[in-house]
Amino acid sequence: MSSSSGPASGPTGPGSVGGAPNLPTGFADVFTSRFIDAGGVRHHVVIGGEGPPLLLVHGWPETWYAWRFVMPPLARDFQVVAPDQRGIGLSDKPRDGYDTGTMANDMVALMEALGHGRFAVYGTDTGMPIAYAVAVDHPESVDRLVVSEAPLLGVVPSPPLFVPPLLNARLWHLMFNQLPEINELLVSGREEIFFGAEFDASAGTHKLPPDTVKYYVDLLAADPEALRGSFEYYRAFPTTIAQNEQRKATRLTMPVLAMGGIESTGDMVGQAMSLVADDVQTVVLPDCAHWVAEQAPDAVLAELASFLKPYRDAATGREDGRGEQQAT
Repeated sequence: MSSSSGPASGPTGPGSVGGAPNLPTGFADVFTSRFIDAGGVRHHVVIGGEGPPLLLVHGWPETWYAWRFVMPPLARDFQVVAPDQRGIGLSDKPRDGYDTGTMANDMVALMEALGHGRFAVYGTDTGMPIAYAVAVDHPESVDRLVVSEAPLLGVVPSPPLFVPPLLNARLWHLMFNQLPEINELLVSGREEIFFGAEFDASAGTHKLPPDTVKYYVDLLAADPEALRGSFEYYRAFPTTIAQNEQRKATRLTMPVLAMGGIESTGDMVGQAMSLVADDVQTVVLPDCAHWVAEQAPDAVLAELASFLKPYRDAATGREDGRGEQQAT
């Protein structure tokens, strides 16, 4: 596998570190955008920091940018790797390969191309089933698993079709996004309406800033392939569900941290993971809904610091207790 590096080959403009607005102070001094060719896909990945590798897998309809608040503190102890998923952001958008088995292979190939045979992984929203697939399909690669804010279809029952209005506003996209082409036709030219409503419905009390939502929406509206790519994960649900029905027969033995926002999934993520893993810590994050890394970054960082400390210490040989401090 080969990797592309250097200023000449790195991405620029919207979607990259250089084109992202309102980043934390000093972000670009630590993190760079790179294109990495691995597993037949050109991945856009934002990398920075020193220490054992930590893979961050974002959710829908976001990009690596969703992790921007937690990345600098994590980079003090880890090499942070935050890719855009297949079909998303500046990564390739092939016509197929959006089941979680293939996307898990993407993540492992990417980490291997970076020289990481073993790593910790955190996946949220659509990134949660991908991270789960990485852990089940490639257990030799995963030291610790963190997940948040998604159901595991094929492991737990699918959400019912008819739910109360508040839940309907949060969940209707699960059906709509699976449609073949008609969803693209309906959303094209109306990205602000559709995605704006999605961000709002899942934000609970504390809405994301309008400029943040606009940034995500503009990336999706800039290219018809970006809109198509954003739906492909959902169109692959039947394949992913069949895979998960097989995966649930294999219990995870590595430590798992399962988190949910108090205004969103709460402890349901922990309940789901307890069906498939032996060592699960469940955390309900306060003062946030679905967008946990953006709405409650300090709380997320505190939980990650504690949970990842044994991994960090074993990898670096340090026993200085720094992992017990709350990152800020």
